[in-house]
Amino acid sequence: MPGSSPVLLVLLALVMLGYLGWRELGGDVPAGGPRAGAAGAEKVAAQKIPVTYAEAAKTDYPIYVRGLGSVSAFRTVTVKSRVDGAITKVLFKQGQIVRQGDPLVEIDKRPYQAVLDQAVAKKAQDEANLKNNQLILERYKSLAAKDFQSRENLDTQQALVEQLKAQIQGDQAAMDSARVNLDYATISSPITGRAGFRMIDPGNIVHATDTTGIVTITQLQPIAVEFTAPQDRLEAIAKAHDGGAVPVDAISSDGTRGLARGQLAAINNTVDMASGTIGLKARFDNLDNALWPGLSVNTRMRIDTLKQVVVIPTNGVMHGPSGLFAYVIGDDGKAITQPIEVGASDDERAVVVSGLSAEQKVVVAGQSRLQDGAVVHARPMPADAETPPAPGASAQNVPAAEQKAH
Repeated sequence: MPGSSPVLLVLLALVMLGYLGWRELGGDVPAGGPRAGAAGAEKVAAQKIPVTYAEAAKTDYPIYVRGLGSVSAFRTVTVKSRVDGAITKVLFKQGQIVRQGDPLVEIDKRPYQAVLDQAVAKKAQDEANLKNNQLILERYKSLAAKDFQSRENLDTQQALVEQLKAQIQGDQAAMDSARVNLDYATISSPITGRAGFRMIDPGNIVHATDTTGIVTITQLQPIAVEFTAPQDRLEAIAKAHDGGAVPVDAISSDGTRGLARGQLAAINNTVDMASGTIGLKARFDNLDNALWPGLSVNTRMRIDTLKQVVVIPTNGVMHGPSGLFAYVIGDDGKAITQPIEVGASDDERAVVVSGLSAEQKVVVAGQSRLQDGAVVHARPMPADAETPPAPGASAQNVPAAEQKAH
């Protein structure tokens, strides 16, 4: 019938709308086709929390005491003249390395050479007199044996010979003294080190009583670093020092470069009550002259090594109401809280006494969004981040519970 066509069209439209609604709500194919299905998968993946993890490692853990120090010379010598005179030559350059025994300055030698020549001549004269009087003594002995010479004259001649012998000894002493003064006219370096600025120029008159020196020489090899440590570490430091060599590293003041490695040389005999620290001195060979007197450095002294302990990055240690814990990633990709006990730690690593085993995955970044059982998208810590940089001065090996909470 012609009038029924609009009704059929309406019915067909209703059936079509119902079919489309069924597909949208409960059909097998997601609305929008394959593209809509991919978007749904991305939505599910986006619900995973991105984190960074590091594996707990079983390794040796060194115990360090770190502090601030300054470089100082083991020996510093201000070179002075021991005789009076005019400087004729300066044989060193300012700032150069001089060796022990190298000549530095020459003083006018002529007056001291003249005194030595006089002493030599006087000794030669007295030796000639002695020889003559010894001959006379021999003749007196022969005559006295035949009663042609008195005993008194013989004794007098004997005394004269002994007197001349003593005089010759005095002449020898005068010669030695003159020779020493002549040697003092050439001033040599008493130590091996670096010469500073010279304080006297050629032509100046110097005296043995001068308070101002000619040059200061500072020993650089070996060299010392003086630093301090907290007084509560004194017992451990003394025990390590008594047990053998205690290695000490000198590090640049910005904490980025290792400068030299030496060993603990001395512990001060008193604790500074004002600062609560003990003074220490380390010795460095300094063969490359990386250390310079007066330079400020950071120090790192190893006083012990914990053998084969479980270690994780310090960033993995969390603080909660019940104590310390860490987020551990399980095989199911979920992060669970794991109570732990931490021993020694520093700015980079912490020793886990209990609660973790080696090779467990510990979350070290992204914990702020985590809760127990959260599904995570985990990526490993970069290899370069696992190697801590050269240590600064602030880090100490102390229990993590004493450190500031993250």
